[in-house]
Amino acid sequence: MLGLRRDRLLTLLLLGALLAADLYFHLGPRVRRRLRPRERPPGCPCARRAAPSAPRPAARHVPPAEPDGGGPGSKLRALFAHPLYNEPEEPPLLGPEDSLLAGPEALRYYRRKVARWNRRHKIYKEQLNLTSLDPPLQLRLETSWVQFHLGISRHGLYSRSSPVVSKLLHDMRHLPTISADYSQDEKALLGACDCTQIVKPSGVHLKLVLRFSDFGKAMFKPMRQLRDEETPEDFFYFIDFQRHNAEIAAFHLDRILDFRRVPPTVGRLVNVTKEILEVTKNEILQSVFFLSPASNVCFFAKCPYLCKTEYAVCGNPHLLEGSLSAFLPSLNLAPRLSVPSPWIRSYSLAGKEEWEVNPLYCDTVKQVYPHSSSGRLLNIIDMAIFDFLTGNMDRHHYETFSKFGDDGFLIHLDNARGCGRRLL
Repeated sequence: MLGLRRDRLLTLLLLGALLAADLYFHLGPRVRRRLRPRERPPGCPCARRAAPSAPRPAARHVPPAEPDGGGPGSKLRALFAHPLYNEPEEPPLLGPEDSLLAGPEALRYYRRKVARWNRRHKIYKEQLNLTSLDPPLQLRLETSWVQFHLGISRHGLYSRSSPVVSKLLHDMRHLPTISADYSQDEKALLGACDCTQIVKPSGVHLKLVLRFSDFGKAMFKPMRQLRDEETPEDFFYFIDFQRHNAEIAAFHLDRILDFRRVPPTVGRLVNVTKEILEVTKNEILQSVFFLSPASNVCFFAKCPYLCKTEYAVCGNPHLLEGSLSAFLPSLNLAPRLSVPSPWIRSYSLAGKEEWEVNPLYCDTVKQVYPHSSSGRLLNIIDMAIFDFLTGNMDRHHYETFSKFGDDGFLIHLDNARGCGRRLL
């Protein structure tokens, strides 16, 4: 037990040293440069003005107000108005190789997807003898999710001053749903699809894919415990429930750190009856809804673990809080590579990984591709600092876009096991 505590202390000291070095050598000089007073000509009348009346930074670099607490008087908006966030934009894109998607090809693919969805929806209505006056869906180029996909580049999932993020968050929070289904994780567990490329099945956390009226999709993670409920000290990190608000907090922290590697995520109150049960075509999902003794509408996942009614999520009586994370482009358009983390934690009660017992492990990793010849190791350090700040110890894999090669940024997905303790 003493050795375990010593290893944990050494890990915390290492991460703290990395964070301090990043603050001292990278962020510190930038802040001092931005806050250094500018020299003005001796006769300039503006030099005698009071500091509050100094010219404000250019508005084009300030991210727009967020729909979830980012209004004109919010602390989040005030933070983004700081000079530190008014650095020049990223280097201009040099060519098609710097953008994730080719616009014409992506639009053709999405139009085929919309047409296929319209055909299947029509057949489904005919089989049930249902009549619908709703017109067929049309793909619109100006929709926020299309612009989000087209804006992904080798610099991040979105640009620093992109207005698309605010619009996307607003749409995910307010647009009506037109379909609901299990995620690929649950479908793989049920044998309904071959999802070996991206699925790491666990069944611990219920996730649903919601599609909106603009044909955009988001991953819905429902609230499983109260917001201020902390992880018990005796819990192992791999048996803890996942938190919807940790996903939301991770998105904002990622944006504050200027990584821009977490998909836009927002909170929403979902009517589980109207926005999930009544729009899903999945019979298995329909069958797991039930009415609790307190007359609340509940449902649970079909999976090998935690599939009892006592592990269900329930509305109050219909409204259920959760997080919605924007979907990334389809793997058919933008293949992603899933790589086991070199510093993966042990998922057993007594076992240890090699990095916990081998003092030369780090030197070995630095000599192995792709960490030996690219910026991958630096990106992993960024991700380790990010996970340390959120308290996420469940980073067993990381993903990158295949198109950007070994120097591409790491996508910070699956952050729901963070924010479990007030004091990290």
